Amino acid sequence: MARDDDGLRIGQARGPYDIEALDTTFEELQNSHLDLGSVLVPVVQGGQVTVDMTADHRPETVYLVTPFGRISVAAFAAPKSPGLWREVVRELAESLRDDSGAATSIEDGHWGREVVAEVPGGIHRFIGVDGPRWMVRCVASGPPESAVELGQLARAVLAESVVR
Repeated sequence: MARDDDGLRIGQARGPYDIEALDTTFEELQNSHLDLGSVLVPVVQGGQVTVDMTADHRPETVYLVTPFGRISVAAFAAPKSPGLWREVVRELAESLRDDSGAATSIEDGHWGREVVAEVPGGIHRFIGVDGPRWMVRCVASGPPESAVELGQLARAVLAESVVR
């Protein structure tokens, strides 16, 4: 198991982790994580990986497809000051209501606010975490009947993700 400067270890669901803070090598993470460029996500037991492609055949979004729905994790550069996700939450909820007519709600989660959008036949949960000069966003989408399990799995994936 890898330790970071605070004594945290990969495998204890205390992330998302900043790769610079871990006392491990990228090669060691390759055995347990899928490399998506700016973020490494844990391999989900029973899951599959799918990729949405752009019109010119470039990868656009990578999904972990699970029995409960699909999960995507993406990392973005952010200012050093915290609070970017808090701003994104408000804009995201408004956009989902205005653009797609989704019924949205804000729920308190492990890392703070989560946006939940309900559309006919599906639920989308957006979870964000501010880090040192980055923000990571997890989106979990699936049918309403598996929303609780999918939310739990999405949080578990995010808690073991590593931002690079």
